[in-house]
Amino acid sequence: MTAPAWLAIGNRHVVLALLLLAYILSFIDRNIMAILVGPIRDDFNISDFEYGLLNGLAFSLMYTFLGIPIGWLADRRNRTRIIAWGTGFWSVMTVVCGLSSGFASLFLARVGVGVGEAALSPPAHSLLSDYYPKRQLPVVMAIFTLGIPVGVGVSYSVGGWVYGWFAAYGSVSVPWLGELRPWQLTFMMVGLPGFLLALLLARVVEPVRTGLLHRQDAMSFADVSGFLRQHRRVYFAVFAAVACLAIMGYGFMLWFVAHMSRVYGIPEYQISKVFGLLYLLCGSLGTLFGAWLSGWLAARGHADAGVRTILVVALLWLLPAVMAPLMPTVQTAYLMAAPCIFLLNGYFGVSIASLQLVTPNQMRAQVSAVLLFMGNVFGLAIGPAMIGLLSDRLFSGSHSLGYALACIGALFCPLAIACLWSSLPAYRRLLGLADSGWGMPSAADRGSQ
Repeated sequence: MTAPAWLAIGNRHVVLALLLLAYILSFIDRNIMAILVGPIRDDFNISDFEYGLLNGLAFSLMYTFLGIPIGWLADRRNRTRIIAWGTGFWSVMTVVCGLSSGFASLFLARVGVGVGEAALSPPAHSLLSDYYPKRQLPVVMAIFTLGIPVGVGVSYSVGGWVYGWFAAYGSVSVPWLGELRPWQLTFMMVGLPGFLLALLLARVVEPVRTGLLHRQDAMSFADVSGFLRQHRRVYFAVFAAVACLAIMGYGFMLWFVAHMSRVYGIPEYQISKVFGLLYLLCGSLGTLFGAWLSGWLAARGHADAGVRTILVVALLWLLPAVMAPLMPTVQTAYLMAAPCIFLLNGYFGVSIASLQLVTPNQMRAQVSAVLLFMGNVFGLAIGPAMIGLLSDRLFSGSHSLGYALACIGALFCPLAIACLWSSLPAYRRLLGLADSGWGMPSAADRGSQ
């Protein structure tokens, strides 16, 4: 998938735009199930817990575990090819989701979507760190992570409109494919744009790598593991905090519309149209707020501005996370959902940039992969299923999902706050070490001693 020279895309702003578009499409494809809870549960006759497995565990099973080897590969090979192939593959598998006829086949198709999407974020984070200077990286990562609120918002609004349009016509008989339900047609429709994007991404130029440690071309997995253990007060604390916040964020994204539908008696696809616009607006503002706050703190002398920003977001998130699922009316539910959406999008871009700034080039994609691993194994694989299990087993009635969501917020937000607070001094020390060129002689210098 190497492009001819005259077709090559090397302008960094165009590259950022293409990666942002890929991230948007990835969240549309992964989050479309949030508006299809009712029809899929009815067709397959499954519980909340089983649906949580379809949406969470199935997608994250390979998405999570492939991220680290893909990060290892991206630190050694052409990152743009990895991203292009991944985009094409997850688009194919999203269309295949629309051909599923039961729990098992949809589960496997969702696993395939996760395989393709695993090839996007770690290589993209590393790629952008070489296209842009360090001082611009927090803003660049915030722009890239706008793909989350935009993608989720579009999946709710446009996805709700697409499903509503197909639902108005009912099932459709397609030659060689048989009868397709509205939810199946919705999957197929949202998967198609990714094919064109994959062709464009194949034309992106691979930049020269910068910020190498000791001028080595590559580092072994043992070297990376040793570096992370050496600075565990930073990495493990940030990883754990992101995992806690991801449980809250992904749980909210999957279950809040279904919760509102059950409590207020409104069809999910109708709620999703309003919820999607709310997510698009508040989520985008929240992502930009995280970048702005990090820059504002840095300008006032806080070397740990990135991690401090995540801490502020977690502190502000606690109250609305508990209250939003307990609101008595649909209007107050939307009102309290707004700060939740704003804040759940305010920390992720900053967390990526914060770790990229203190990580040598040869392990940046791998560190991003571990960050995504922690966020996804807990946020995607465990979070939705945990909420579904609480709803099924601990609570009952139309408010069961709301009580489960409130419990998750009350438990995991304080845990994230504690992890972040403990990491601040160690992060400042590691940042100083990175700014000094790691304070160590090169391999050549060591050999001459």
